[in-house]
Amino acid sequence: MSDLLHTALHAAKAGSDTPPAVPYSRPASPGTGGYPVQIGFVGLGAMGWVMAKNLANHRAAHVHASPPILVWNRTSAKADSLFEELGQHKVRVAQTLEQVVTECDVIFTALANDETVKSIYQQFVQTLKHTPPARNKIFVETSTIYPTLAGELDVLVSSVPHCHLIASPVFGTPSVAAAAQLVIVMSGDYRSKQQVAYMLVPGVGKKVIDLGGNIEKANTFKLIGNSMILGTLEILAESYTLAEKSGIAANQVHDLVKDIFPAPGITRYSERMSTNNFDGATGFSIDGGIKDASHIRRLTAVHNSPMPSIDIAHQHLITARAIHTGHVEAGRDAVEVLDWSGIVAGTRVAAGLDAFESKNVHGVVPED
Repeated sequence: MSDLLHTALHAAKAGSDTPPAVPYSRPASPGTGGYPVQIGFVGLGAMGWVMAKNLANHRAAHVHASPPILVWNRTSAKADSLFEELGQHKVRVAQTLEQVVTECDVIFTALANDETVKSIYQQFVQTLKHTPPARNKIFVETSTIYPTLAGELDVLVSSVPHCHLIASPVFGTPSVAAAAQLVIVMSGDYRSKQQVAYMLVPGVGKKVIDLGGNIEKANTFKLIGNSMILGTLEILAESYTLAEKSGIAANQVHDLVKDIFPAPGITRYSERMSTNNFDGATGFSIDGGIKDASHIRRLTAVHNSPMPSIDIAHQHLITARAIHTGHVEAGRDAVEVLDWSGIVAGTRVAAGLDAFESKNVHGVVPED
């Protein structure tokens, strides 16, 4: 009821011309058959951990008799820390993937790369073919993967009776996720999208964008969106490098960014570049950035739609990772995980500057 009231109030405030946060009618009942829906969450990285936390908190507060969500991560410490923070009434820790896939009605996955996603789903299906489900089971794949992999997963999952897959990548950094302001994209089975959308909004995200029944479309859309973000990162990196070379202070450039590009993600990456803060532990790893850039470039080749800025950004990401790897191997002080805002290292070294230790942080560079 509180979800319904929230949605109604939000719509009333927004006005009739504003699209609804969820583009589907509300399901007739919150579950599938009148029993409490058991949710599972696989993958507790920087984004998955926050999404699972918000989902658990929201359901405990707003869904009557909702059981604790069942979480699993390759390294158990992440799952244990979530359990310690939220407690047994909101979270249970699964011992195996088999436990998640057999016990849960809706299973979210948030994983690092295509290879991991494919491996996890193969394990899901192998388990379910030995113990076929007796009722509907929905898989919600939120990772950024190449579109054709979503199609492969759909064929794999639908080979098991009563099982459905929706592609549901999200836009936003971990800090945006913490504020439950993610933009969620969905494609695939309509009824599954309808049910899952109301699980995620407003507890995990602020809106859902529906891309229709072709399951590959959501991941295509995600790559298009990430091309905009990556292209902006490249422009920021080049601009900060030019500012340093021409004697303009980084903090002044950052103030300008906040004035003319006041989007949270852009200003956050700008702040990282302006202060040499490239710790990816709470951001987006450069490995993930290179993976996404590679997917975007592959997509542009398939559709004969060149994106030169992404080609350049891809090279600068690789340059930054190579320098960071060299620092780690040499025992130099370096962050454990390099954020993809570290792309600026590629433009800096091309201009003859230090990769990660700009001297242009606190003031204007003195003129000769």
